[in-house]
Amino acid sequence: MDYKSVIDSIFAQVQDLRGKGTQATYIPALAAVNPEHIGLCLRTLDGQVYQAGDAQVRFSLQSISKVFALAMAFSMQGDSLWTRMGKEPSGAAFNSLIQLELENGIPRNPFINAGALVMADVLIKHMPQPENQFLDFVRSVSHCPTINFNYGVALSERSQAYLNTAIANLLKYHGNIDGDIERVLQFYFLMCSVEMSCEELSQAFLPFADHTRPFDYNGVRLTSSQVKRMNAIMQTCGFYDEAGEFSFLVGLPGKSGVGGGIAAIYPGQYAVAVWSPRLNNKGNSLIGMKSLELLTTLTAQSIF
Repeated sequence: MDYKSVIDSIFAQVQDLRGKGTQATYIPALAAVNPEHIGLCLRTLDGQVYQAGDAQVRFSLQSISKVFALAMAFSMQGDSLWTRMGKEPSGAAFNSLIQLELENGIPRNPFINAGALVMADVLIKHMPQPENQFLDFVRSVSHCPTINFNYGVALSERSQAYLNTAIANLLKYHGNIDGDIERVLQFYFLMCSVEMSCEELSQAFLPFADHTRPFDYNGVRLTSSQVKRMNAIMQTCGFYDEAGEFSFLVGLPGKSGVGGGIAAIYPGQYAVAVWSPRLNNKGNSLIGMKSLELLTTLTAQSIF
């Protein structure tokens, strides 16, 4: 497959979408990001890298970081993790209080905000230095020791965290957060604030595309079966209430974030990361979604 020509073609075609969509404004620091960035990077299992645009500019991962939190929590707790959260698509907004209340404080899946707050609670309970250990894991899986939190973004998100605070309190009320609410929130916002480029993010997702090698990064160990199950959750739950549309148009496991990034994998072949800050009305990168639709259309490769 001539991935270079494919990436170049995608980058050229999405230029027509510049200026469409709206970047996230409910987090002030994200609203200040230049919305014109477009980056793409595809990395194959045999070590080839193809990129275009702003592929080396770092951006806030936001909900993409939940994949790394899930890898750590799943490694620590195994299948007992699923007693505290489900594995089903939400079919509702990622920050829905109504769904959480109706389901007695059990988040529908780990990738909505309620699920990620539960995972933050799990990691705090099991690790003496959760911030350092989370960052060490992300640096290890991305092969990049300079990746860091953006404390300004985390503080910006905390300053407007009224709904996430309500979610955390509801989880606590139902007995699904063990630790201190403020401690859990602070750690959650730091995880979301991690900054990576498309180039770095494609490297970090590459192990999820390869079930033949052991997943063992900085003490986070997953079996091949666990990696496949994580991919299944990314496929069905990785795009909020647009997961069905993403499966229909793209057909790859992946995860999006309101910072405008999307990471996805084609098992046995590659990991790909795209970034463009302007979002569609579901909270996913408008250009990112189109880029990945073009990728699987031009290559005729998807999991289906």
